[in-house]
Amino acid sequence: GIKVKQISSVSDDRRHILDALNEAKGRADLILITGGLGPTKDDITKNTLAEYFKSGFRLDQDALENVKRIFSKYKAPLLETNIKQAEVLENCITMLNLNGTAPGMWIEHEDKIYVSMPGVPFEMMYMMEEQVIPKIKKAFNLPVILHHTILTAGIGESILAEKIESVEDSLPTHIKLAYLPKLGSVRIRLSGTGQNEAQLKNEISIHAKKIVDLVSEFVMAENDTPIEKVIMDFMESKNLTLSIAESCTGGYISHQFTQHPGSSKVFLGGAVTYSNSLKMSMLGVSGETLMNYGAVSEETVKEMAEGAHSAFHSDYSIAVSGIAGPEGGTEEKPVGTIWIAVTGKSKTISR
Repeated sequence: GIKVKQISSVSDDRRHILDALNEAKGRADLILITGGLGPTKDDITKNTLAEYFKSGFRLDQDALENVKRIFSKYKAPLLETNIKQAEVLENCITMLNLNGTAPGMWIEHEDKIYVSMPGVPFEMMYMMEEQVIPKIKKAFNLPVILHHTILTAGIGESILAEKIESVEDSLPTHIKLAYLPKLGSVRIRLSGTGQNEAQLKNEISIHAKKIVDLVSEFVMAENDTPIEKVIMDFMESKNLTLSIAESCTGGYISHQFTQHPGSSKVFLGGAVTYSNSLKMSMLGVSGETLMNYGAVSEETVKEMAEGAHSAFHSDYSIAVSGIAGPEGGTEEKPVGTIWIAVTGKSKTISR
């Protein structure tokens, strides 16, 4: 329920940090600060915050015990610089860092809240989720923010916007629509703000249905379901199986499927056939095809898909071959040329 006014990247320079704090104070009620709490000389955030708030330091005993626990766990010598990490600003609320040695600090000053967290991503994220967000919810009377996304494919952003213009123009002021284009798809996101969660959810759903009705032939999924999961769920519902043969993608397409739980119900296996010899020996691509048309061609990728279909005994197979670059392109086949084929029970299609 909080609107982000600005995100700033600040150098390890005292003056720059002080300037950034002054600017943030003028535009926001809540200022989140990450990084610069470590034991090295370039970690100057804590000292700069002490200067900014005209505060001294205190040794937080819980933070110190946490530092000792971590060093004991790894049987590492505890240095004076490590002990100093348990020092926090005098009037702050300490937030223990269970994943590291630098504690966070919650500072309330002149009707503003400043939160200083470690810069190590997994330490910061854990602290944010477990301590900062719950404290923010208690400190502010936040509205409910809900999102509903619609994933479309096979239609460009401008044409999509034209088709759903009537819905977009009729949205109330507390519901916003955003277009999030990505290679091969456009995600429509409806974001609503309100006080009654159930009412807001129902209202957003009504507008989402209107959009889906207008562009139903292009809708792949709703609410952040990725395309590969949509394909996998559909294939599972029809008791269909899939295999994949890859060249330039190096197994990435297979990874996109296997990262989802339950993928083994659909995905039988894949082959990364980077070399022509493997395309021939594993997938049965003919040497004549490779010689006449090259590895990156419609003819080759169709034979790759058909070869995977035969080798894995799957209902459907996908094959891809291309020139990823930065070298290897020609005038006829420039870098970025990709051929993809899909084989089913009765035919093979390629693009």
